[in-house]
Amino acid sequence: MSGSLQLLRFGWLELVSCLFPIALFAALAVSQYVDLPIPRYDALLLYCVALTALFLVVGLETWREVAVILAFHLVGLGLELFKVQVGSWQYPGDAWTKVGGVPLFAGFMYAAVGSYLCQAWRRFDLRVSGYRPVPTTVLALAIYANFFTHHWTMDLRVPIAAGLLIALRRTWVFYTVGTRRYRMPLAVAFVLIGFFLWIAENAGTFLDAWNYPDQVNVWRLVHPAKFGAWALLVSMSFVLVASVKSLEGRLYHRGTAATVATPAATDPSTTEISLQHEDANRPPG
Repeated sequence: MSGSLQLLRFGWLELVSCLFPIALFAALAVSQYVDLPIPRYDALLLYCVALTALFLVVGLETWREVAVILAFHLVGLGLELFKVQVGSWQYPGDAWTKVGGVPLFAGFMYAAVGSYLCQAWRRFDLRVSGYRPVPTTVLALAIYANFFTHHWTMDLRVPIAAGLLIALRRTWVFYTVGTRRYRMPLAVAFVLIGFFLWIAENAGTFLDAWNYPDQVNVWRLVHPAKFGAWALLVSMSFVLVASVKSLEGRLYHRGTAATVATPAATDPSTTEISLQHEDANRPPG
């Protein structure tokens, strides 16, 4: 029963960490089947801006987190503008806020990933150990650049992914569920998030938010290779969020290795002291 309860707690924390993505996909569904007074993509842009403001006002996200989410929004828009121009996918329908064939709301689909990471960081009390920011950032930038350059030169995603695995080979992410502390390899977390983003992409194309060339006439499952692409792109979002958490002193883990009761389980007064000790010293990069 204890294991089942932990699984339910974990699922609930994941669900509430996905508030922004859930709200975004609810809007995609409504806008697909309900007639709107303005073009669909324009309505979605206004909705996402209002949703971001609401999260800030009610304290679900901080100014720093909104800034990093906006940064990933811009990163995503840059990728979208290029990919649409080279014909990788398209956005059906017209809109006033469409630039280069890309509706400006599209960046919020990437921003939703950043929002999830920020929410999960807080709700699971995430920390990392063995994280090497310099090589991880360089490889994340290389992954992003390769999404552009592979159209003209050799696709380097496999060797870059191998380099990322090497850089993260000793990196663990620690998280709390209930009164217990767990850990998993950060690379595994990237893969899991990438898989669920691939599921979300299938939902987005099914709702006709955008189409791949083979989905224009009839919907098809998004190619499984996109799962790997999303897993790699998550590294960029993580690097941005980690930079904010480093400034807040909430990035690095210190303490016991894994699967132990947290101090709050026995003495709530020790929780804050323990967390401060975990972040007191930065591990060598």
